[in-house]
Amino acid sequence: MSNQNPRSWQVGLSRRVITPQTPVWLAGYGSKRAPDGKLHDLWAKVLVLKDANGNRAVMATTDHMGMSKSVYESLFSKVQRRFSLDRSEFMLTFSHNHCGPILKNDLVDYYPLDDEQRKLVDEYSTWFEDRTVEAIGEALGNMQPAALLKGEGRCTFAVNRRENQEAEVEQMRAVGKSLKGVVDHYVPVLAIRGKDDELLGVLFGYACHPTTLSFTKWCGDYPGFAQISLESGHPGTTAMFFNACGADQNPLSRRTVELCERYGGMLSDAVEDALYQPMQPVSSGLRTAFEFVDLAYDKLVIRETLLPVANGQSELHARWAKRMLKMIDDGVTFPTSYPYPVQAWMIGKELLFIGIGGEAVVDYSLRFKREFGHITWVCGYANDMAAYIPSRRVWEEGGYEGGPHLDEYGRPAWRWAGDVEERIAGTVGRVVNTVRIRQNGGIPEGR
Repeated sequence: MSNQNPRSWQVGLSRRVITPQTPVWLAGYGSKRAPDGKLHDLWAKVLVLKDANGNRAVMATTDHMGMSKSVYESLFSKVQRRFSLDRSEFMLTFSHNHCGPILKNDLVDYYPLDDEQRKLVDEYSTWFEDRTVEAIGEALGNMQPAALLKGEGRCTFAVNRRENQEAEVEQMRAVGKSLKGVVDHYVPVLAIRGKDDELLGVLFGYACHPTTLSFTKWCGDYPGFAQISLESGHPGTTAMFFNACGADQNPLSRRTVELCERYGGMLSDAVEDALYQPMQPVSSGLRTAFEFVDLAYDKLVIRETLLPVANGQSELHARWAKRMLKMIDDGVTFPTSYPYPVQAWMIGKELLFIGIGGEAVVDYSLRFKREFGHITWVCGYANDMAAYIPSRRVWEEGGYEGGPHLDEYGRPAWRWAGDVEERIAGTVGRVVNTVRIRQNGGIPEGR
């Protein structure tokens, strides 16, 4: 180990297979998708960081499509009781993979579930929580000295799906025509190296939907193939993926296993490129902060607006509308906002890691990197898949990510209020300021 990369951290790594053992349906696409095999296993993986002062942070990455608030809260409650972790010290991330299983209360009206399937989903969700708790306990128990080093690669298969027609992308590329729209092709890479510079683990991210595939076999989509490639090339290494802010980004073209493997290979190559370039050591020191911010709804649903939907042709939206009508009949008062999770970790002086919930569009990552500097990484799928999270620009443009689609997430409104970005950005600013002040002994750090 070089003197430039001292092992000033304690790090623990662990994993558990979370491939369903029962015929729980696959998540995503709003239809019944019963499993008929697997391409490879699904995983929950855990990274524990502890600095020289004993401050801890625990990240769990999973191959799930979404994470309901109820599963997140249940899992956090178990983690808090068993390991005495503060909420700010625990981050649960999900890849948004559409070839993983449904979780309890995620997109509650989205699927035509019967009682038997609901039972299977509930049982699987509890099993997943317990497997993840086991992995966290194991990671906390196998801590060892390590160095953290950060770098960045580049990968270009993500396409802004709002600005480019899927059917036209390959032709545009073939004739050398530039694709349109905002993208974020950076690949943040954190290397964890132990004794003799051994690569113990690698955490990496990318901003893109894992929707290459839409069939009915268990698979981690391109993030799964990227992790398999890295672990095959570095035996004994744990590779972990987080989805950056990819809500408006798709892998295009798509829908074949060959393309999925290719994209996974492109992403793992970008990580390898970063690993073999000079990487920046991350100094010891860890501070964490967490807040919920109330995201206001635009207009709450009422009986008059729900009735046409309840009697409409879309079975998905009719399920939602009928549930809303029953709640109105039962005298339920709908909340006017949703408690949205915002989190920040200051890792040394070299890495600011921000975690925000829902499905955040790429504007958020680009904004926070501008505001807080090049040390900033953003996970846009952390703790709770509340809904699509549009920037102000996307909200004004409308469309699927910015328009009236909160119904698909089970919310009592069609749309967020127009100040959604500023509410989130203000809260991110507070938690970032908190971790920076703590890291500097109470002295605010300039942006």
